[in-house]
Amino acid sequence: MSGSNRVMSVPSLAVDLSLTSFPPQQMLDLLQGEILLDVRSHTNWGGAVTATMYLPRVRSHLWSQLTHYSSWVNYFPDIVKSEVLEYASHTVEQTHRLYQAARKTFFLMSFEVEIFLRVSECFQQHIQFSMERGSFSDFSADLRLQDCGEGTILTYSVAATPLIPMPSIFIQEAIRADLPGNMRHMRQSLCQ
Repeated sequence: MSGSNRVMSVPSLAVDLSLTSFPPQQMLDLLQGEILLDVRSHTNWGGAVTATMYLPRVRSHLWSQLTHYSSWVNYFPDIVKSEVLEYASHTVEQTHRLYQAARKTFFLMSFEVEIFLRVSECFQQHIQFSMERGSFSDFSADLRLQDCGEGTILTYSVAATPLIPMPSIFIQEAIRADLPGNMRHMRQSLCQ
């Protein structure tokens, strides 16, 4: 990994590695800017992934940025539109309706997808995305924030099955190739 993709080094005393849910080596990798990936199959034609990264920002700062959904076009290069369609009343767990559109080139073919999502927020802890309708057979995502010293661990899990049948292994390999760069781009945008 090139130096430009790494976050600033975190002093070892800033995070007690015994208090994290990650093995010590994984925690050190996260603190040095690595993106941890767990890619797996999801249905015969879909893929699922969990990506984890460290952000040198406090959770409250990140939360205000992450819940400004129109800014997601800045976090993920393939998203070309992100718009809140409906805000819910303020309750303990807020729900919104969101529209997103994306463009992606995949195996020399260009795809455009759109999705209408129900978004549930648990204040400064997690955001759950569930598909109402769109260009997928199924889609769900979960973003979680966890304090880590003077920063935050962000975990983003996505499971999706496209409408166009494609073997799961191809989807998994595309995710493995794309997502680390997208997560680094997200970190760079959030930490400016």
